Order: sequence, then C-alpha cells, then structure tokens
Amino acid sequence: MVSAQEGSDAPVSEGPGGPLDASTDAAAVVSADGVVIGWTRGAEALLGHPAAETVGSPAARLLAMPRDPSRVAAVAERCRGGMGWSGRVPLLHRDGRHIEVDLRVSASFGIGGSECFLVSARDRRRQWTVGPSFLDGFLTRSPVGMAVLDLQLRYVWMNDTLEHLGGVPRDQRLGRRLTELLPGLQAETIEGLMRKVLATGEPMIDYEYLGWSWADPHRRHAYSSSFFPLLGVDNSYTGVCYMVLDITERWNARQLLSLVNEAGTTIGGTLDVMRTAQEIADFAVPRFADFVIVDLLESVLSTEGHGAWLSDAGPAPARPMMRRAGMSSVREGCPEAVARVGDRADFLPPPHDVLLLTSGEPVLIPVLDPDDDLWIAEEPARAASIRRYGLHSLISVPMRARNTALGLTTFLRSLNPVSFQPDDVLLAREVVARAALCVDNARRYTREHTAAVTLQRSLLPHALSGGTALEVASSYLPADPSGGVGGDWFDVIPLSGARVGLVVGDVVGHGITAAATMGRLRTAVQTLADMELPPDELLAHLDDLVLRLSEERTQEQRADGTITDQEAARRTTDQEAVRSTTASFLGATCLYAVYDPVTRRCTMARAGHPPPVFVAPDGHFSYPELPAGPPLGLGGMAFESREVELDENTLIGLYTDGLVAGAHYDMELGMAQLGELLARPDPDLEALCTAAVRQLVPVPQPDDIALLLARTHSLGDDHVLSWEVPVDPAAVSELRARATSAVEGWGLGELTMTTELIVSELVTNAIRYAVPPIRLRLLCDTRLTCEVSDASSTAPRLRHARSTDEGGRGLFLVAQLAHRWGARYTAEGKIIWAEQEIP
Repeated sequence: MVSAQEGSDAPVSEGPGGPLDASTDAAAVVSADGVVIGWTRGAEALLGHPAAETVGSPAARLLAMPRDPSRVAAVAERCRGGMGWSGRVPLLHRDGRHIEVDLRVSASFGIGGSECFLVSARDRRRQWTVGPSFLDGFLTRSPVGMAVLDLQLRYVWMNDTLEHLGGVPRDQRLGRRLTELLPGLQAETIEGLMRKVLATGEPMIDYEYLGWSWADPHRRHAYSSSFFPLLGVDNSYTGVCYMVLDITERWNARQLLSLVNEAGTTIGGTLDVMRTAQEIADFAVPRFADFVIVDLLESVLSTEGHGAWLSDAGPAPARPMMRRAGMSSVREGCPEAVARVGDRADFLPPPHDVLLLTSGEPVLIPVLDPDDDLWIAEEPARAASIRRYGLHSLISVPMRARNTALGLTTFLRSLNPVSFQPDDVLLAREVVARAALCVDNARRYTREHTAAVTLQRSLLPHALSGGTALEVASSYLPADPSGGVGGDWFDVIPLSGARVGLVVGDVVGHGITAAATMGRLRTAVQTLADMELPPDELLAHLDDLVLRLSEERTQEQRADGTITDQEAARRTTDQEAVRSTTASFLGATCLYAVYDPVTRRCTMARAGHPPPVFVAPDGHFSYPELPAGPPLGLGGMAFESREVELDENTLIGLYTDGLVAGAHYDMELGMAQLGELLARPDPDLEALCTAAVRQLVPVPQPDDIALLLARTHSLGDDHVLSWEVPVDPAAVSELRARATSAVEGWGLGELTMTTELIVSELVTNAIRYAVPPIRLRLLCDTRLTCEVSDASSTAPRLRHARSTDEGGRGLFLVAQLAHRWGARYTAEGKIIWAEQEIP
C-alpha cells in the first residue's frame, strides 16, 4: 500500500495524543504475499470492515487508488532492510467513501516462520478554517497595533489599536506616509527599516524606539515594532505589514534597573566624602537631570563626633547646617547655582523644614513657579535663578543611611522640556539611597582613619634623644588613606651606662587594631629594655607577649562567633596552622639594637625584620649578616644576637620594609638604593633622613614607612674613669676621695656630696656581699653615672631598715639621692648603677 507522496523514516518522539502517537491507530498485520492476517478494533472503527471479513483477504482491496506493483515491491524491500516507511494514502471505507490517512509500515518481522509487516493508519485531522468576519474582528480588536502599507509605504489598512496609539484618525492616515503624520516618532528611521525589509525579504522583529505621538504629546513613550513583507499570488512583494506595541512601562523599568546598576558601579569608587558627592552629581547630569546639587550636613564633613546634627540641648534648628559638597550642570560652570562647592548651603524646597531630612521621603515639584510667594519669601535668590535659567521641575531626595541623616540631593530640569514624573522619583530615590551608603561608608572610614592616625601619632615618640652617644633623626610616612593606618614604630631608649637602645618594628595589618597593637608592643619594649635585657632575650619576651595577645584575640573571636572552638584549638595546638594564619591573625617583626659608646660595640637581634644598614665614615655601606629570627607571634623558636664594633661617626639605619620594597617590589634593589642614599656626605642628619625617604618613596604607598638614623659617637677616656676595688673596707675612703676629685674635675661641684654618698654605699655593699673582682666606674655623659661591678649574680634588694637596725639603709639612700638606679647582668656578673641629673 503506497501513495504518490513518499514519507520520511526519521525517528520522531512525541507525547500521547500527538501526531505520531500510535496507541489509538488502526493497525493490521500483513503477510509477505499481501494477505491480512491480523485486524484490530481500531482498524474496524476507521474503515468499517469487521475482522471476520478482512482477515485472510488481500490488503490491496482496501486501497482507493490504482495498484502499483513496482512501488509496493520497493516499499517491501525497504522494510526488509529494517528502515520502515510512512506516507499519505487514500483508503476505501466499507460504505464506499474514501478516507485520507497517514500510513506507516514497520520493518519486517517473523511470525511462525513467516515474514510479516505491521501496517498502521490514522485519519488525517480536520483542517479548520476561519471565516472572514471572525478574522476581521480579531485583527481590528487586537491589543497589538497593526497596519498594512503599499510599496510606496502609504497606509492601506490599520486596526483600531494603532489608531489609538498614534492619535491620528484612520481617515487621515489612509493613503499617507508615516513621515507625513508623526515626525516625532522616528518616522524616517522606521521607513528606512521597512524599505530594507522590502529589499531583502527578511523580517525585522522587535525593534524598540522612543518617540512622541498625538495621543499623548506631553510624554515620551517606548514602542516595539516588527516588520515583514507581504507576498502576492505570484510570490512578488505587494507591501509591508507592521505591528507595534506600547512597552513604556517595561522600558522604564529596564532603564531604572540599568541606571541603578550603573550608579552602583560609578558612585563610591573612593572613600572620600566630597569626591563621592561629586560623583552623584556627575552621574545624574545629563542622563537624568540638567542640574544637580548635593548638600551634606556639616557633621558629615567633620572628622569629629558621630554625625549628630540635632542638638540635644534644644529644639532642631530652623535651617540645617549644610555645605555644598558637589554639583553638576549641562551649562558650563553651573551658573544656576546660588552656592559653590564648599559654601554654606541651607536649601530646602519651600515649605519644607529640617524634618524633611529626618523623614526620608522625597519631594516632587513637577512644575516650578518662580513667582510663588513661598519661594520669593524664603528663597529669593533661588527664585531668581529659576526664572533666569528656566528651571521648571524639581525632585529633592533626603540622603539617609543606617538611620543617619546625611544631607539632601536635588535634581532639576531646564533644557529637558519633560517634567519629572512619579516614576522618576523612584529612580532618584534608588540612586540617592545607594549613593548615601557610599557617603556614609566614606564618612565612617574617614573618621576611623583619622582616629587611627591620631592614635598612631600619639603612640610614636615625639622627641628622640641619643644623648652624647648617638645623634639621631627619624622620618615617618603614613600609608595612603586607601590602605589604612599601619603598625610601624620606632624608638630610641636611653639605657644605663650611657648606652642607647634602638628599636624598629612593624605590626601585621592596618587600622586601629594595628595601631593599638603597635602601642602595646612599643610600651613592652621600653619596659623590657629598662630591665636591662640583652636583645635576644628581649625579643623572646616580646614573642611571648604577642602569643598572649593572639590568644586573647582568638578568645574574643570565639566569643563573637567569628571562629569555632575547633578552629581556636587548632590554632593553639597546630604550629603550622598558626604559621599559615599569622598574616590574618596577629604578628609583627622587630629589630632591637644596643649601642655602648664606651666600647663602641653594637649588639643586635631581629625577629623577621630587615637587617640594619651601616655606613662607615668613608662612605662604604654594608648590611651585617644577622640571624634572621622568626617573626613575633610564632613561638617555640629561639632568637640570636650578634655584636659588632663600630668606628666613631658610623651611621646606623633602621627601617621598615615599606621603604625598600614599596616603591620597587624588589627588596635587594631597594636596600642597595637606601645604602647609596645614606652614603652621601651630609652633616645634617635630619635632612639626609628626609631626602632618603622622599627619593625612595616619591608617591604614597599602601604601607607605612619608617626610617631611623643614628650617628655613633664614643665616650672618651676624659669622660670615663675606672678603678679596681680591693676587698677591704678601708679602701672605701680612698675610692670616695678619687670619685669626688673626678667630679670636681668635670666641673660638677654641685654633685660632689651626693656622689660621695652614692659611691660609699655601693662600694661598701659590694665589699660586704659581692664576689670579687669588684670595679668602680664613673661616666660623665648627659648624666653622671656611678657603676659598681662584681662577679656575683645575686640581685640587690631595696628594703626599709628599722630604727634599731645598724645597717640596711644603703640602697635606700642611693634610691633617694639618685635620679634613677638599677642593676644589669653581664657575662661576668652584674653591675649596680645610679644616675644623677647634671645641673
């Protein structure tokens, strides 16, 4: 069974009830010789032949077409190859009528050793037709505007919807072109698109555009149009049809979303309040308004306080205290402005007062009237500007963020003839809300940065003195505000015996936390240095302190829920984990050096800090090979110190890594350049220090920079006297006489009596309790120092003797007479010292 129209054998999948769903088809099984051997109820329902009459008869008698044996043989051969066949075939109903069916023949298969084919048929579905009246009603009342134009693009037919959209009656449109009727609707562009459709035959789908129409001449609408050519009976083009839909609401929503997203990426690129305010004005002009002003409250621009602008002592002021922070206009120079950027600006649109800033609700004035009595009475200068420059519509939006009033942003139109609408208020509100967050972030950052800088500067030394042992100078350069305040510090610490301690350090991180940690470490170094600890021991104690601070921070974060208990335990037990999280947790680097002007020896130790630079008197610079030592805060690792002897007038440079790595990102190159700069002969140490920092770091860097310079001097024999002390109480009087004679020789007669008492008590105690050898030394520096050394490591103890005791008042008297006193330990024993201020 075949037809003149061949079908496709490509597999097609379709759901139940689809064209290829065979579940309800008429089906029959036909043998290889064309005899029906199987007949279904569906076949009986389709053709009316019962199974008793059909089974066993030839299938060819069911065809309503002439027989074609060659075609039947070709189909059978195709099915034997496993391909199957489908096509359209007319069949004969039992009542004699013809039925057009879709016939399918399966691939051959066997039944009882005989070759068979499954044949299924389905009645072709009825083709529905639409009457002319039904179609005319559909086209005329469709919500989509439709029109037909001839080859000269003249209107031939249009529906009611298009007539209402354009506002031009049908009888005035027919026979005329679009450019003759609606010149404000991009008519020339639309006609150009229709000519292109006629020339190429390709339809144009969903072309969107803006324009005015006579139906609503005061508001611009958005439209979406599609164009396609019309074909005649000879397949030639007879005209063009277009459909148009008003999509103004969708267009406005899309534009609103686009502008809001663009505002989010354009505004707030910096943490500067004034620059952010100017970005708001620049963004809105001219895409939204012709003139924009941004006025911020004085408290927002101030770096003090918390932004409160209403006084608690009385009622709110009648006019807010604001300043012009930004403005922009389509006219060069913003001639519409009454106040310039930085000036006082207390503008509020009449009749509103300061409650406008707290309410947060925008103000829309679609039509500005410069002759309004309120404007003339309250804002005469602005009323004159409105009249002069044609400002005709206004939106004022209070700027609020995190329940804080920040200021007022005002949008005005003059050259744009369209007044602001309620939809524009939504856009203005959203843009200002996002900008307000940026302004508030900048305000908070500025306050925090100012507080951090103030804290940092208060913690750094304001005056450095190295006595006669060292000439010192320093330079400190804060980080760029965008990077935040760092934790770099330096210090010069006077020690006993005319010695001087030099320290430089760098706390990991930025902000107030880093500055506060820096202050704690600087205080700790001063305390530990005052205990006369050698550099390596001092760093070990400092490392313990940083570990304790880290544990405190861990406990705080665990209490706040920042980290879990398991993470806290892992940080405190797993050394590698602590190392890996040091940069985000707590850590610091430090270098500590002690210079002795008597021996000209400098003892140094460092904890992960860059080594110092030494510049010899001949200009040769070098970096000593110091054991690196781990950064502070890792724990469990030892520090080592090294001692070097320096020539007089040797320059020592201590610095933080920002000085040598920030400008070049190459540590070795930066250190070489630092050495070359410090090797220049310059007697003014301050000028040399400042010039070195300026040349190495010409622009602001994201990290703090510190440089501490010290030029060494020696304490000659004429300022240092030393005597051996026999273990004999009778020797005290002689040593006392030598000491007083030396003090008088230095011209310090006022200190003769106190020196005599101090020498007497210290030497007597050493003879009584200490282990020889014992030695007495006097040093005349910025202070007069008396030192008694011995081989004992027993610490001296200050106590108050009872009235009946014969002794025990020695160190008490020394403490009363001296400016300060103490003890330090050496490799040979200890030294008890006492200092007196020189008048």
